[in-house]
Amino acid sequence: MSKRKRYAIVGAGSRAGMYIDAATGRFSACAELVALCDLSHTRMNWHNGQLRKRGLPPAPTFHADDFNLMISETQPNTIIVTTTDAWHHEYIVRAMDQGCDVISEKPMTTTLARLLAIDEAIKRTGKSLRITFNYRYAPAYTRFRELIRAGAVGTPLAVDFSWVLDTSHGADYFRRWHREKKHSGGLLVHKATHHFDLVNWWIDSYPRQVFALGDLLFYGAANAEARGEHYPYTRYTGEEAAKDDPFALRLDENEAYAGLYLAAEAETDYIRDRNVFGEPITSEDTMTVTARYANGVLLSYCLVAYAPWEGLRIAVTGTRGRLEMDVTETVTHLKPDSASAAASKGAFKETRIRAFPMFGEGYEVEVPVAEGGHGGADPLMLEDLFSPDPPPDPLKRAATYRDGAASILVGIAANMSIESGELVDVGELFDLSR
Repeated sequence: MSKRKRYAIVGAGSRAGMYIDAATGRFSACAELVALCDLSHTRMNWHNGQLRKRGLPPAPTFHADDFNLMISETQPNTIIVTTTDAWHHEYIVRAMDQGCDVISEKPMTTTLARLLAIDEAIKRTGKSLRITFNYRYAPAYTRFRELIRAGAVGTPLAVDFSWVLDTSHGADYFRRWHREKKHSGGLLVHKATHHFDLVNWWIDSYPRQVFALGDLLFYGAANAEARGEHYPYTRYTGEEAAKDDPFALRLDENEAYAGLYLAAEAETDYIRDRNVFGEPITSEDTMTVTARYANGVLLSYCLVAYAPWEGLRIAVTGTRGRLEMDVTETVTHLKPDSASAAASKGAFKETRIRAFPMFGEGYEVEVPVAEGGHGGADPLMLEDLFSPDPPPDPLKRAATYRDGAASILVGIAANMSIESGELVDVGELFDLSR
């Protein structure tokens, strides 16, 4: 058996669980989890409790203040960063300076200054950085890229992309730290980095110019008051007045949330179930972006975070035709006995791809399906990350550091455009041609 690669995870919230399970389960023959690092020992102890339930030994734990000590004592090869977005750069840079490669959750970071710090660390240390864009591995999105590369639209010229988040998932960004731009960069960085990366990947290009508009139109106290709605509580758990609120999340009704967040509040001061119609909220919930790419493609993008269903609609039009894809991920309020609900088993509820040749008859494209998170993507991405012999990658699904930079630069430039009201030249911010 070959020597196992050593991993340490910094950031022990719920997202860390996927990597903990992968390193200690499916890939334990080639991976070893040597440490957990977080602001909260309560959170780390919860994850270790899950390991004990599986009959596995707990991982050594280190407070975030002892990050460098963790590396020196446990000697990981790779650090996996799953912290709050605004701290990704801190641990990426420190890990590289300590001689480690890094795998980071998206987004790579949240501001231009932090991106430049990561760029300098890579130049200084020569260490590698992988960004976990799991949507690239979703079979439906992979098929979309295959069709474009095979010439289904000829040369791509225009992309029309709309993504809607529902009143369950979308609202959740406004219950937690993502609602403040200082932590997340707003949804144009945190969430839309997924979407911008897909566009970059599908059309094989990087952004050149960006213009955006955005506002908080649904969530927040002022919008609720304008609609005549009143929510006189700051959080949901333990609030009797919130018992009939459809936006409520009760941490004590979910084992993971209770153990990772409710029990850790004294250590972290982090409230995971804040009222979506409370304050402060500095992230937009309604956004539009226009971008021009290096290859001349024009993008029109829209994101809303309060729809009754969740998914995407995208169309790529080129010199020889048009390719369209509709994906329904969730329908929040389907009746259990409805036909749509009965058909909504699997990773995506419904996926449809249609091709329209310029002077031919349109046709439906068969869409591959797979089980697992993010449309069947997570198991495939984890294999690519952890396997010592990952499968061939002709479609270049493994996202590089430059891919991570390109995706957040659309969001960073969009935030700058919203603030200034002006078109932003991405090339003046960062050189993606290197």
